Amino acid sequence: MLRFAAPRPPREERCELCGARLADERHRHLVDTEKRALACACDPCAQLLDRSGGPAGRFRTVPGRCLSDPAHRLDEQAWERLAIPVGVAFFFRNSALDRLVALYPSPAGATESELEPDAWQSVLGGSPLSGLLEPDVEALLLRRHEGTVELYLVPVDLCYELVGRMRLRWQGFDGGAEARADLDAFFTRVRGLARDVRGPEGSRA
Repeated sequence: MLRFAAPRPPREERCELCGARLADERHRHLVDTEKRALACACDPCAQLLDRSGGPAGRFRTVPGRCLSDPAHRLDEQAWERLAIPVGVAFFFRNSALDRLVALYPSPAGATESELEPDAWQSVLGGSPLSGLLEPDVEALLLRRHEGTVELYLVPVDLCYELVGRMRLRWQGFDGGAEARADLDAFFTRVRGLARDVRGPEGSRA
């Protein structure tokens, strides 16, 4: 007689700091600036350990804002100066290294790309998003697609969500149809979340 194992219930997510159950799928995240890692957190731990308002401690709460800059002047030539080998990349300022880090999704996960300071300044420095970028917890997310370049300021955990999704669905040399469809869906979601940084709502972010 064949016996079938009962389906396993989904893994219960818990705060990685106190062990409390996390009921909300959109729970908070903290960046551990020493280990360079993201940690799931409940609201009390996030508020207790966040050091955004001061220099003490190693944890920073990932904010939730998402901004766009439709008026930026990035084009195909500007993208080439960044020397990113794929069509999606994100940039964040690593406070421990005191420099900008460029990463892009790949079958192996987040892959770092060498970034020349001059290229960063000339290509991305003209957008107001660059001046708003919070170290460690926010990223500039770019996508080159169909002759245009989209530019967003997003929570850094959103970028690592994209990395995980691409790693899970990537097939073959170019990712495959499933990965491309998921990428399109991801950026549709980002567009829906983002506010124009040059508009009245974005200026209050």
